[in-house]
Amino acid sequence: MNFDYSEEQQLLADSIRRFIAKDYDFEARKKIVASKEGASAGVWATFAEMGLLGIPFAAEQGGFGGGAVDLMSAMEAIGEGLVVEPFLPTVGLGAQLVARGGSDAQKKAILPAVIEGKLKLAFAQTERGARYDLARVATSAKKAGKVWVIDGEKHVVLGAPLADKLVVSARTSGKPDDAKGISLFLVDRAAAGVSLRAYLTVDETRAADVVLKGVEVGADALIGKEGEALALIEEVVDFATALVCAEAIGVMKQANDATLEYLKTRKQFGVPIGTFQALQHRMVDMVIAAEQARSMAFLACAKVDGETDPAERKRLVSAAKVKIADACRQVSQEAIQLHGGMGMTEELKVSHSFRRLTVIAQQFGDAEHHLERFAALDRS
Repeated sequence: MNFDYSEEQQLLADSIRRFIAKDYDFEARKKIVASKEGASAGVWATFAEMGLLGIPFAAEQGGFGGGAVDLMSAMEAIGEGLVVEPFLPTVGLGAQLVARGGSDAQKKAILPAVIEGKLKLAFAQTERGARYDLARVATSAKKAGKVWVIDGEKHVVLGAPLADKLVVSARTSGKPDDAKGISLFLVDRAAAGVSLRAYLTVDETRAADVVLKGVEVGADALIGKEGEALALIEEVVDFATALVCAEAIGVMKQANDATLEYLKTRKQFGVPIGTFQALQHRMVDMVIAAEQARSMAFLACAKVDGETDPAERKRLVSAAKVKIADACRQVSQEAIQLHGGMGMTEELKVSHSFRRLTVIAQQFGDAEHHLERFAALDRS
């Protein structure tokens, strides 16, 4: 497999890095995080102008017809900058569900607006006690004449406070953990009966717990076939998992670069601590872990783009996520250790990289969950 970026991918990543260096440095990011919205409308408009929001969507919607591999370099650059704008919730989750499962009318109404930066989405899936089980959905949707009535609660919905629309998973038949009977609905965030409790997550992005009480949506809000959404959800979550694997590579690079620079400048006993062989060995281990993770991220992105067998796709995405989670833990913790007490301060970017890597290690399934999924699929 070729692990080098194409010229177009490298140019895109370079343009994002130039933008981050000029307009989204660490101080600018801190102001955005501290703002009421927790994101910048100007940054989102810039992403749209770059064409970043349209990469994984079809040309007929105004996109570029790319996939996870085409987004890898961009996700790496986003990771380096610790970007907090809701790129993954909108482009990697919500809009992907519409693009892959929606009707022509839904695609026409939603995707061009997403690509132009005029519409943000969030995927309301996780429920209390579900952990990483995508089939565990207790939120209900019942027909009442010509409308659906949705009742339930969703937790830690990434990007929900910034979203214009939610893609909500709800059970139209069966028991809470049945594979059959799960459907997807487009819901306006401001619709009657929708309430949000927004908060700042540990990695400084925005999320919310969403309560839906008697929320009415029309028949045209249903995405795909009634009761058959689980396969689509699994496909899109695997796509998003591959993207966060690519993002992790960028965050690890930033943490490694910052740590190496610190070892070169911090002195003890009159010499830089980077001259101590024990610390050199630890730094080398961090770099090796990041490079191995990079290879697995490429594999995950390639498989979500081209693998037609769902079981094989899941197996290889899980293999990649296990390796990424382990590398996130090793690099983030070693970066803090090698910085000493300074590594825990708000003033250093490495402490914020630690937070993002800690979240990525858990996002869409931790190492234990994906080891279990890999083992189950390997036996089948």
